[in-house]
Amino acid sequence: MTYEDIRAAAARIQPFVRRTPVLKLEHCAGFDLRNDFHLKLECLQVSGSFKIRGAANRVKSLSPEHIERGLVAASGGNHGLATAYMARQCGVSATIFLPSNASPVKEEKLRRLGADVRYAGKVWDEAHEAAVIFAEQEGAFYMHPFADEAIVSGQGTVALEMLEQLPEADLYIIAIGGGGLIAGMSEVIKTVNPKARVIGVEPIGSPTLRACFDAGRVVRLAEVTTRVATMACGRTDEGIYEIARRNVDDIVLIDDDAMQRAAALLWFEYGIAADMSGAASLAALMSGAIRPPPGSRIAGLVCGSGIDGFNA
Repeated sequence: MTYEDIRAAAARIQPFVRRTPVLKLEHCAGFDLRNDFHLKLECLQVSGSFKIRGAANRVKSLSPEHIERGLVAASGGNHGLATAYMARQCGVSATIFLPSNASPVKEEKLRRLGADVRYAGKVWDEAHEAAVIFAEQEGAFYMHPFADEAIVSGQGTVALEMLEQLPEADLYIIAIGGGGLIAGMSEVIKTVNPKARVIGVEPIGSPTLRACFDAGRVVRLAEVTTRVATMACGRTDEGIYEIARRNVDDIVLIDDDAMQRAAALLWFEYGIAADMSGAASLAALMSGAIRPPPGSRIAGLVCGSGIDGFNA
């Protein structure tokens, strides 16, 4: 995957996505921002998250014959919604496998999109295994959420927009699940602005890429304990790791409660309905996991929508 692939993806997916706005955060009760901090609101994206970018690029890179027997995905919620949306656009079926910790609200949204929703396992990796078997049996096309260059190229288009909207940003904070988002975005950021810092955020209960960085190779986590289904992944892909190793300056770990508190703040202060992964950028700052030097110009994103902050 190259920067040129991501530019091509941006043109390919243009009919299916929105150019989402950015919001400058200020006047947050109980939290002193201290630095210029903007969030790109991918929670307002088609299907409710950035995932539509990768799903659209993957589907529109295929011939109709490849997908005529339907699309299959395993997801903590957001990738499944994007896959179901693209299946409906193409007039084919969507079968989405969810782990047991997936949001019931996202399950309901999947059903409203016409998807066949099935549960398999406690975490994404187990749902993925079931989905792959089903796709092989049915002859359907499996939409991997991150081990797919077309998917990652689509996710990278977020950074193309951010660089236009926030040209002065020098620190990017990006949530990590399987790693596709930070891989695609970091490839764009480091190509255009090599001096910018890229920091990933993972849950303490799913340090997928942090464990790989520490080991110097791709490893599988012994267990995944986070309750954030959209950031729960036991093993990343070799290609994702190589991109991240080249482009990502650091990865910090935060607990689930920090993300829920950040989601609650976004709802209380700004009326933004972020899921816990969508609040990860802000949570990393609020918790002190990232302490930018004074004068930093920070860009984060609300990568997914949800109701996690409503009752926190």
